[in-house]
Amino acid sequence: MNGHANGHAKASRSETSKPDSSKTDRSRWRLLDERGRQRWKYLRTKEEVEAWPQSTADRYHLGLDLDLPDLGLAKTPLESVHRGLQFFEQLQLPPGNWACEYGGPMFLLPGLVITWYIVGEQVPEEFRVEISNYLFARQNADDGGWGLHIAGGSTVFGTALNYTTLRLLGQDAEDLRMVKARLTLHELGGAVNGPHWAKFWLSVLGCCEWDAVNPVPPELWLLPDWMPIAPWRWWIHMRQVFLPMGFIYSQKYQHPLDPLTRALRKELYVGDYSAMSFASHRNSISPWDNYHPKTALLNTMNWFLVNVHIPITRTGWIKRRGEDCAYRLIELEDENTDFANLGPVNGPLNTVARFIKEGKDSYPVQRHLDRLHDFLWMKDEGMLMNGTNGVQTWDTAFLIQAVIEAGVAQDPRWKQMLVRALEFLEDQQIREECRMQKASYRQSRKGAWAFSTREQGYTVSDCTAEASKSIMLLQNLPGFPKLVSDDRIKDAVDVLLTMQNASGGLASYEPTRGSPWLMEQFNAAEVFGRIMVEYDYPECTTAVVTTLTLFKKFHPDYRAAEISAFIGRAVDYIKDAQRPDGAWYGSWGICFTYATMFALESLAAVGETYENSSRVRLACQFLLDRQNADGGWGESYMSCEDAEWREHPDGSQVVQTAWAAIALMEANFTEEKPLRKALTLIMRRQQSKGEWKQEGIEGVFNKTWFVLPFPRGQRRLLTHATLSMISYPNYKFIFPIKALGMYARRTGNEPL
Repeated sequence: MNGHANGHAKASRSETSKPDSSKTDRSRWRLLDERGRQRWKYLRTKEEVEAWPQSTADRYHLGLDLDLPDLGLAKTPLESVHRGLQFFEQLQLPPGNWACEYGGPMFLLPGLVITWYIVGEQVPEEFRVEISNYLFARQNADDGGWGLHIAGGSTVFGTALNYTTLRLLGQDAEDLRMVKARLTLHELGGAVNGPHWAKFWLSVLGCCEWDAVNPVPPELWLLPDWMPIAPWRWWIHMRQVFLPMGFIYSQKYQHPLDPLTRALRKELYVGDYSAMSFASHRNSISPWDNYHPKTALLNTMNWFLVNVHIPITRTGWIKRRGEDCAYRLIELEDENTDFANLGPVNGPLNTVARFIKEGKDSYPVQRHLDRLHDFLWMKDEGMLMNGTNGVQTWDTAFLIQAVIEAGVAQDPRWKQMLVRALEFLEDQQIREECRMQKASYRQSRKGAWAFSTREQGYTVSDCTAEASKSIMLLQNLPGFPKLVSDDRIKDAVDVLLTMQNASGGLASYEPTRGSPWLMEQFNAAEVFGRIMVEYDYPECTTAVVTTLTLFKKFHPDYRAAEISAFIGRAVDYIKDAQRPDGAWYGSWGICFTYATMFALESLAAVGETYENSSRVRLACQFLLDRQNADGGWGESYMSCEDAEWREHPDGSQVVQTAWAAIALMEANFTEEKPLRKALTLIMRRQQSKGEWKQEGIEGVFNKTWFVLPFPRGQRRLLTHATLSMISYPNYKFIFPIKALGMYARRTGNEPL
């Protein structure tokens, strides 16, 4: 390994310099939740602190001690349910929802901090300190780098961008932690070996040349809609990321050089920046980043764009038309989300695009800068950036279902909590279509629910399904108000009926719009695969099946033939998606445990159980064969990568044990011993105040296969897969509560 970093101090991998990292006063942080919009605030004065006391939820999320009673250990499942709810109720926020960290990806904060730097936004000192703390806390201990996600090995993408982020936040290049990261970056070949997104952000910052960035011309948006590669056919996250990327690329905007960016030009590269031929590095990429190698077709297209179209055939008129078209779509995205935007990647990119066009003092830029705070989350390790602006609707819907399935919803003790949750879901239903819906290529949304909030405004199939299901279940219990009318539930069903693919399955945001094989030929991201179009997901499909089945019970005459046919096609897809070993592969949670739970719930909804279905028995056997001796289940995220069951290195996990137990009970599995052992483990893991401790990470997204050399320097190739992990920490309350209550209803609440 090269022990030098452009003349800076040497550091070996065994050196671990851990100077005292400054921290803010955690007692001054508050989570503000306004109709689901969540922002962390830091109180600077004694008067502010006295006027706004810190809540139990604030203290819990910050990892501070809680002044809650010691309840002792529960003896029966329902006692455990009530103790879990007693704790979780303390975390409910004033609008009625629950909040939590939704972190894991390590490529989000850099886009935000670079955007702040480019537009000249003063970063609050407390944000500067705590973002730095989080990045140092998540620095890989062995080599000082960062990966794609918090458990990933070091990559150029993660290391170059997070190193840059820390420098922009004021960290000294001679801090030994920074030196260690820089050495790893140089070992990986420097920033020229970064993927497309890394080179893009560094070029905008002025720390890379645009010649190194493969082209993203905005005139792609001028292609006729009938063309099979037209951008409106792309997966929503890809088109909303490449939309502002195209505008910025066409402008070739670079932040003016200053002393810090000049220093970064020296620190990020191996060799002299001024002597480098950046054009020769357009396709340079570290094998550790090349998760989805560019296809020959994409390379050919890039060559044509760089060598023919841009220098010869791209007239000024075409350039302006492309930029104008892209910018108008950026404006529509901002208007239709009130600048909340789809997610934490396109949000900063849209901010930069609006800054280039309209300047920092314009309303769009100022509103963006305000809205970007919605993605930030404060925890014990510091401040991170969530994968969306929250999980508000998703987790709140699941909590309602858990309490109902546990059989305690009509206990007066929990009525106020549930009514507040219902009020939140009522408030978050999207009540109107997008402005210029067709022109902005948006899916129908009137009646839908988003993953997070109404303002974010993107229809999601399973979020709409789970919210609708929760409302129908709760509003039909005696004593609960009917806040959402039948007509509004029918609006939700109308949206769901637009979302089925020809396969019978459902995707996430909208039906598949293009050919997966063709579109993946043009995947330029390199760090992810299977992201160019929507794909069918068992989890989305099962959620809609269970919701429509429930809806039919309450509204048997509404679009009855269409709904029955829809369910039939969806169930056929679910059956086809079952693997020969009996499991279903999960794309949004880890992994077989997660998807199999939902699949068995949906099959039970249409009458298939352990008693009458061989496929259900096969699925149950899959789970039983993997139950640990202690009664639990523990599945590693490596199951998602390898597409085969992989045991969690820490053994049984509470959340996955709950998922497996729920799956068996949904299937009406007849043997009690495996379930008793599982529920006993869940009860024994419950803490004396009613909570469960955080264990392994629960969620995943963006799976891809790739080939890399292993170990470094050797020629042998290893086919492997990667993904980005993401946290769902409220699952450790929701699903154990549901599993315990279901078991109590099944067995009569005998002591365990």
